[in-house]
Amino acid sequence: MPNRRQFAAGLTALVSLAAFPAFAQGGGQGGGQGNAGGSALRGVAGTYELRGLNFDGTEYYGQARLEQQGATVRVFWRVGRETYTGEGRIDGRVLTVDWGAEDPIVYVLMPDGELHGTWADGRALEKLSPN
Repeated sequence: MPNRRQFAAGLTALVSLAAFPAFAQGGGQGGGQGNAGGSALRGVAGTYELRGLNFDGTEYYGQARLEQQGATVRVFWRVGRETYTGEGRIDGRVLTVDWGAEDPIVYVLMPDGELHGTWADGRALEKLSPN
């Protein structure tokens, strides 16, 4: 896994690229359906292995399940014995999830189906890899 600085730099670049419509409409999972913004709606439903880096530098591992209905996505995380839930919206390649914390988790959907995210106002990182 890349270190926090490398991951954050890559995520920043990806979020910047996702803002461009041509990038947001190409490749990836799902697609075919349109949303009100005109960009292709990505399919992200499924189970994922997760790997993350807390803002204090410690790593964590677990599983996540995503359920999708249109642009709305419900997320269920299991990390050790802890479980978390959240709900958000996908817009192009960006999935923003409110999970009850002060800041949302913001994921970018990668062409290979992984979701690379940041939380705790960008101080923590998470990667979801599809099973």
